[in-house]
Amino acid sequence: MRRLLLAFTLLILATLPARAVTVHRVVSPGGIEAWLVEDHSNPILSLSLSFRGGTSSDPVGREGLATLVSGLLDEGAGDLDSLAFQTRLEDLSIQMSFDSGRDSFGGTLKTLTENRDTAFDLLRLALTKPRFDADPVERIRSQIVSALKRQDEDPQTIASKAWFRALFPDHPYGRPEDGTLASVARITIADLKAFAAGRFARDNLILGIAGDITAEALKPLLDSTFGGLPAKSVPVTVADAAPVTKGSVVVVDRDIPQSVAVFGHGGMKRSDPDFYAAYLLNYIVGGGGFSSRLMTEVREKRGLAYSVYSYLSPLDHAAVYVGGVATRNDRFADSLGLVRAEWTRMAESGPSEKELQDAKTYLTGSWPLQLDGTGPIAGILVAIQRDDLGIDYLDKRNEYMERVTLDDARRVARTLFAPESLTTAVVGRPAGVR
Repeated sequence: MRRLLLAFTLLILATLPARAVTVHRVVSPGGIEAWLVEDHSNPILSLSLSFRGGTSSDPVGREGLATLVSGLLDEGAGDLDSLAFQTRLEDLSIQMSFDSGRDSFGGTLKTLTENRDTAFDLLRLALTKPRFDADPVERIRSQIVSALKRQDEDPQTIASKAWFRALFPDHPYGRPEDGTLASVARITIADLKAFAAGRFARDNLILGIAGDITAEALKPLLDSTFGGLPAKSVPVTVADAAPVTKGSVVVVDRDIPQSVAVFGHGGMKRSDPDFYAAYLLNYIVGGGGFSSRLMTEVREKRGLAYSVYSYLSPLDHAAVYVGGVATRNDRFADSLGLVRAEWTRMAESGPSEKELQDAKTYLTGSWPLQLDGTGPIAGILVAIQRDDLGIDYLDKRNEYMERVTLDDARRVARTLFAPESLTTAVVGRPAGVR
């Protein structure tokens, strides 16, 4: 059924008129750069931004700082308190949000064209004049504390945290992204202000914009919105790291009926020329949903798990290859054995020609669906710049996939898949696993 749906989708895409996606590099009079895709079919504009440096650069003992800041930037800025700021956003149907990842701090803005100037001005205030008033600080802090308490009861989150601790015991990647109850409690308003003042700067800013605006109209908005940011950010140093993968199994005891696991080892950096081969291989093994090897072996043939998956995670300072599975306690060892068997099979033999072609067909054919809407396009423009993929990446991405040969895929499989290094963190009481 999934293959039929894919074939139907690709047929529909083939019958649609081709719409070239042209990326413009826009530089304002003040020297602020943004990448722009114009789309005047609807009166909507989307912006995505990123500042380098995320939760991994939180000070020791203040873990959760970036997360707390991300929840507060739209809670009052300039002369607008939290209620006034939120009311302006709601009254004008402006969507603004911020988030923090391990390596970056991001934000999004979406607005109707008629409210564009006000939306950009509110973004300016959020980034240059955040208030961090006591009441919203405590309210957002309490929300994070509640989320952390829920995470402490969630097997998937517990397993993920334990896995990253095992792979990065002496590195910021091994620390919890959202902090701990103790670290979040220590964060002061002065810490929040120092984060904003040191991180939000023009040399640290990446911008992607898509929608109903021309390059000439965008230039003055770039200066008025971001020109007030400091020219230079406070340097953030996070060391490169090699994940510790000794093939160990970490068991976190919990009295639950299923064992929930995260498994994996080192991966491949995004800048590696073999990344596209690795991307295709992952689709075949665990990234392709019901068509993947792991899903076939673990779920369809044996009914051991509802879901089993894998994905590549090329972080800025390390690269990991991660997967997950959940199986009832008395059968978990069987699931883990099947994962290791598929890892060994891929390392020894690589994919078949048909598997590689099917992966290419899906991943190239579904690519246009990722460019559906101004929001996704703006986000992709930022990702392309962060990874230094080139302004022509949207046009060339499928070509990079098609270039991968069967020999390439099998060569990369021999180094990417290391069954003896598979490190697993399990939450539950798995029988026969120590």
